[in-house]
Amino acid sequence: MTTATKYVSIKTAIPGPKSKAVLDRIDKATPRAVSIYTPLVADRAHGSLLDDIDGNTFIDLTGGVGVLNVGHTHDKVRKALHEQVDRFLHTDFTMIPYESYVQLAERLSALFPGGGPATTVFFNSGAEAVENAIKIARAYTKRKGIIAFDRAFHGRTLMAMTLTSKVHPYKAGMGPYAPEVYRVPFPYPYRCEFGQGNSSHECEESCYAAIERALLLQVAPEDVAAVIVEPVQGEGGFIVPPPSFLPWLRKFTEKHNILLIVDEVQTGFGRTGTFFATEQSGIRPDILTMAKSIADGIPLSGVMGRSEVMDGPGDSQIGGTYVGNPLGTVAGNAVLDVFEEEHLLDQAKAQGEHLMKRMRSLSQEVKQIGDVRGLGAMVAIELVQDRTTKEPDSALAERVLQTCMQRGVLMLKAGIYGNVVRFLAPLNTPLDVLDEAVDILSDVLRTESVR
Repeated sequence: MTTATKYVSIKTAIPGPKSKAVLDRIDKATPRAVSIYTPLVADRAHGSLLDDIDGNTFIDLTGGVGVLNVGHTHDKVRKALHEQVDRFLHTDFTMIPYESYVQLAERLSALFPGGGPATTVFFNSGAEAVENAIKIARAYTKRKGIIAFDRAFHGRTLMAMTLTSKVHPYKAGMGPYAPEVYRVPFPYPYRCEFGQGNSSHECEESCYAAIERALLLQVAPEDVAAVIVEPVQGEGGFIVPPPSFLPWLRKFTEKHNILLIVDEVQTGFGRTGTFFATEQSGIRPDILTMAKSIADGIPLSGVMGRSEVMDGPGDSQIGGTYVGNPLGTVAGNAVLDVFEEEHLLDQAKAQGEHLMKRMRSLSQEVKQIGDVRGLGAMVAIELVQDRTTKEPDSALAERVLQTCMQRGVLMLKAGIYGNVVRFLAPLNTPLDVLDEAVDILSDVLRTESVR
């Protein structure tokens, strides 16, 4: 069955001739590590739609890997950037400061989960934010140990890569890694690591007990500076932990006088239906990292935290030449304006509810959908060969995404097995655009699942 389209327009084979010519140049001009997943070359994009240089129009549900929560080239962000380009491009904030940095820090600090005095500092990327969060935690506590979780993804620089759990493609052959990092289990309701026969409650309790044992078997609590955790694991497979998890983890860290770092690089800026996912747990972290959708595609990231913790490092111990660049900070302020003016948090909740409803309905037809999960608009389906054994079906996931691309819908995988199809549509994607993309995805899943 072919789904009628209003927004998608595919005029050539994918890749088209113009895109193929540029892709051939990429092969010659860049190293093989810069591998291209989607074989098309962008020409222009706005909202949730993207045109390639061959004149094809796609619905983009990749969101620049979670960067475009307000959509491609939002008018308010573009206007702010154009105005800033005509004023100045760079000073280095610590040499000659500018107000947009201060304004963005004030506005974000006011959103710190749990409230209370908080301050914010800016960097360039999510990995850089994580690296500096660890530096801040160690400087404040005068301890070295860091606890991270199975399936975590925190970036690709040295400390961030060490904290990241997935070996291929991120870590293989890249050691030695940073020392004093310890790994513990993350609760995965669909795949209990402590026995499939256990109840959900038994799985949670077993996971929590394993985390406690780490302080007996791996590292002494008095040597641990911080625990770093994603409220919902992103690259790990959009894994939503039980509601008890973050409150339990907060009590665990407080009991042992350990800092809690919440990595909101992918979950932040409305993706889960609240501005930060941590808000839904009712806890107050010590440090929070953010990036991706903070500035609608302009390189910018941030670390915010309790004021006394953030003051742990001494003068000039954190920083960098380009951190908190003026283009990023004006874009970041414009992004916050969009959230307020367009009620994006309400749109995120509505989008998530709609996607969950449609995916659950589709799972009644497609038996290879083993799990439908999500928090707000952070929604995913996990594909399996058999619902009883839960054996991952990575091949089906790859076929589905490649066929969707050929038919005009761009999506991404996740999970350590590459069998999770995830949604990262801009939060302001119109419902009819989203439904057209989901219609195509549903059609493809029905067809590919019986091959």
